[in-house]
Amino acid sequence: MAHAKQGNNKVWLITGASRGFGALIARQALARGDAVVATARDPQTIIDALGEQAQLLALKLDVRHEAQAISVAQRALERFGRIDVLVNNAGYGLLGAVEEANADEVRALFDTNVFGLLNVSRAVLPLMRQQGSGHLVNLSSVGGYRSYAGWGIYCASKFAVEALSEAQAMELAPLGIHVTAVEPGYFRTDFLDAASLVSTRSRIDAYAGTVGAMRAHAADVNQRQPGDPRKLAKAMLTLVDSAAPPLRLQLGSDTVAGVREKNRAVEAEMAAWMALAVSTDHDDVAAAA
Repeated sequence: MAHAKQGNNKVWLITGASRGFGALIARQALARGDAVVATARDPQTIIDALGEQAQLLALKLDVRHEAQAISVAQRALERFGRIDVLVNNAGYGLLGAVEEANADEVRALFDTNVFGLLNVSRAVLPLMRQQGSGHLVNLSSVGGYRSYAGWGIYCASKFAVEALSEAQAMELAPLGIHVTAVEPGYFRTDFLDAASLVSTRSRIDAYAGTVGAMRAHAADVNQRQPGDPRKLAKAMLTLVDSAAPPLRLQLGSDTVAGVREKNRAVEAEMAAWMALAVSTDHDDVAAAA
């Protein structure tokens, strides 16, 4: 074992770390003296992005393959002695109507965004449980809290991430492990570029006014998004340093506005249908209420 945790320095494992949020978070962690196990399908892309550093271990990982994830966790343990923070960042977007997405496109997205996240989590959590500490950070999205026309399949994958995170927060808290679902809005990364965003092969004319408009909007806003990725990376350091981190962390003013808008809409709709909503209880339950 070459290194172990000293003082307040942390050991991170970050998936999808060759570019975007993953690379920026890794750079910030390394800059303050933390150790980082950074993964990508081609680890050379990590070295190209971050350079050779003593506290950086760049490893090959396709999150769809659980055996690779287990090997990465073991190599992280051998090199640094522990894993304090797991950032499940690997993922991509799919733009298209729900009906336009074929079964292969849906499976491919879930294989990375959901099943890949589970593969890496299962590989790392035994180490965190053994050490009695850790922080599981799952990159969700504002689309993990509310859905949008054209993003239904992508949002479904992030809704799954939110559900898993919420359950795991309850399961892991007694074991000393924190869980946070991070919900970025539109940030000026390459998410809307072809490298990270896939469009459905099928296009149905009937959705031109909704999904077609979203495609036009995505192209128009690309590289003009309001969020600063470097500030997100710094925010992640603040998050993992907190003694009481939140279950959900909204990042970006657009996410905050979107979450508030959905909360208001849900409350209003529930109030409008309250009589019917509570009418389905057994009579003895209703009488006792």
